[in-house]
Amino acid sequence: MLPPKLRNTIAERSGQRVLCIGVHEKWPCLTGFGKEREEDFARILDREEKRRTDLGQEFDRAAYMMNLWDFEEAPFDSSGRFVLPAVSGQLGGIGNALYFQGAGDYITIWNPETLLAQTDPVFAGPQARCRAEMANAKGKGK
Repeated sequence: MLPPKLRNTIAERSGQRVLCIGVHEKWPCLTGFGKEREEDFARILDREEKRRTDLGQEFDRAAYMMNLWDFEEAPFDSSGRFVLPAVSGQLGGIGNALYFQGAGDYITIWNPETLLAQTDPVFAGPQARCRAEMANAKGKGK
């Protein structure tokens, strides 16, 4: 179930209760976003190409484009309930639990065990919130 803050933002921005789910380009998780983000894909491609070119890095536009447009749609109800497409769950290594992290233009969707195993300090905040949510859910018998 999408947390209220995330589902409300997605529904308000896109005017639809549809979560688009794809694989994160860099991290071992899924991404989620509203349908309106598709309108920005060309701009995102151009921005990423410029950024990497400016850094002297190679940019495979076709591969990046394929990753952007490679997502499945999952409608959600007013309570945020949705069915995670089986292929997305497999690609994201999702088990019986999900952790949602807001990340700006999109959200990340994690298997909590995978998130907690990350060693980069950038994940310290999400890991702390994930642990707190897991303890809360355990206290409620979920």
